[in-house]
Amino acid sequence: MAKGLLTAGFDYGAVAEDEFNDWYDTEHIPERERIKGFLTAQRWVGVAGAKISVATYDLESVNVLQSPAYRVIAGDNLSPWSKRVTGKCRRLLRFVGDQILPGDGVYAGAAGGLLLFAMNVAPEVETEFNAWYGEEHIPRLSRVPGCLSARRFRATGGTHKYLALYHLSGPDVIATKAWEGAAITPWTLKLRPHTSDRLRIVLGRYGRAAR
Repeated sequence: MAKGLLTAGFDYGAVAEDEFNDWYDTEHIPERERIKGFLTAQRWVGVAGAKISVATYDLESVNVLQSPAYRVIAGDNLSPWSKRVTGKCRRLLRFVGDQILPGDGVYAGAAGGLLLFAMNVAPEVETEFNAWYGEEHIPRLSRVPGCLSARRFRATGGTHKYLALYHLSGPDVIATKAWEGAAITPWTLKLRPHTSDRLRIVLGRYGRAAR
């Protein structure tokens, strides 16, 4: 069975930063790390100055999110603290899906940056779109110096059908000529007009500040 991914993104501009991080670090992440089938839990912050937060969770499979252990802490069963904090945030993304490239490996290293790219694609070009991603796009980007992992996921539900995650040595990798040269090809330019709902977020690794 394919490995799964749960990704949640928030704009937490209306929440005190200390409370948001305390909630995530002392309650929300630990709750999920205790559930069997959650393989990794990583936090990321936007590099553009806005209060953007993304959390990524690698799963043994998406079925973990249907388990009694998860259901008791999720949905209507969120804690009062979770409901209060998330109620003040603007949700950017909640993605649940299966890993489709490459294989079933997960990335648990200490990357300094992450590029998240979610999108939909016109049905009439979806077969070619998937061929481009698998045969050209992921292989080329994965060879760029500083790209530590390049993975792709297909949603099991939600607003975006496809999501790609690129773990990077640092966020600046995507500003290099090598990255641009690998990403922009004639095949890329041919398919880009057939994509929609594009969500691209450049992130740095979160680190809890000492107090």
